[in-house]
Amino acid sequence: MKQHYDIVIVGGGMVGASLAAALLPASEALDLKIAVVEAFPLPAPQTLEYQPSYDSRATALAYGARTIYEQMGIWDTLREHLSPIEHIHVSDRGHFGTSRLHARDEQVPALGYVVENHWLGRVLLDRLQQPDAGCVDFICPAEVMDIQPGVEQMGLSIKQNDQTETVTAELVVMADGGRSELRERMGIGYQLQSYDQHAVIANISPDRSHDGVAYERFTDSGPMALLPLEDEGGRHRCGLVWTVPDDQVDDVLALDDAAFIERVHERFGYRAGQFVHVGERHAYPLKLALADEQVRAGLVVLGNAAHALHPIAGQGYNLALRGVAALADQLIKARQAGQSLGDLAVLQAFYEQQRYDQQRTIGLSDRIMKLFSNRNPLLTLGRDLGLQLLDVCPPAKTVFARGAMGLDMPAPELNAGPEYK
Repeated sequence: MKQHYDIVIVGGGMVGASLAAALLPASEALDLKIAVVEAFPLPAPQTLEYQPSYDSRATALAYGARTIYEQMGIWDTLREHLSPIEHIHVSDRGHFGTSRLHARDEQVPALGYVVENHWLGRVLLDRLQQPDAGCVDFICPAEVMDIQPGVEQMGLSIKQNDQTETVTAELVVMADGGRSELRERMGIGYQLQSYDQHAVIANISPDRSHDGVAYERFTDSGPMALLPLEDEGGRHRCGLVWTVPDDQVDDVLALDDAAFIERVHERFGYRAGQFVHVGERHAYPLKLALADEQVRAGLVVLGNAAHALHPIAGQGYNLALRGVAALADQLIKARQAGQSLGDLAVLQAFYEQQRYDQQRTIGLSDRIMKLFSNRNPLLTLGRDLGLQLLDVCPPAKTVFARGAMGLDMPAPELNAGPEYK
């Protein structure tokens, strides 16, 4: 543990590790010193191996995430165990509304990708443990107990091995998740709206290949999503995200495998085939949360600590990743210009750039969820007509697809430029 860092990232999960990886291409040229403080022990460096597990949780990556991971230098490794989404099938249970998107129509190899969380985490940590990543120190297992703002730098009290040490940093990035206790200790409030729903998640096996199809099925009790996953143990696999009302979640979790599969078919149908196996089930409450402050002088709140949204459109992690890339790009430019990384004007410029993306993405997810959960006959007719019109109008479909893929805005460069090499 050094006494001073340019950047301290609190949280070494997918968001925190992605930020450190995004800064690596420019870190040596700009002499950046970065620390990642993580509550869990860092896995020992080892040969990067994929360890399949039937019940691994997964994340949907928009196609635009590919560019960001290419700039980090991890895409070629990450893609070894990705499942491309080549088709998206959207339907409204009990009604005529249906729409389909196809990668070939949008002239891209995939509309998105599904990656198992443990593989993404392993690839990120492996990148940060490479010999050229010496600018990054992992402080773990450890906890940031307090942050004290200063005139030109931040002071952090870090507890590790029952000892507390103080370090300073130009910038502290809080990427410690939606249940961030540190955010509360810093007096950063947040707006919270419960959807009165839980997401039940599980991996489920159909009797045939998913053929790269992702499904979004709207029902009167909440949406269901089925995502393509790699086969494992000779079984086809899909990731199920099933939204159920709070008062039904205990009953759903109590179902045995056969009854659970039967209930899924009752809500989802047989368009993906006959389900023959299901793994462990887990559930978490669905809420819309937005931090009242995302930047202060010397401080940024990032990822789920800044915003959490309904998984209906699979945009939560993608929004966070775009924020990671935008922050890294802003910090690189500030360093090039000789500005302090914690300068409020620098951080406010980052936030203003991201605010539109956040408002648009969070608002769209919220409106879609409420629209497709409404049983008003006129709204039902309108939404189904909208799905049908989208299906037969290629220009509208392309606009919608590019937004969902994260291709409607320029990607940051994440490098220091030739004059710094």
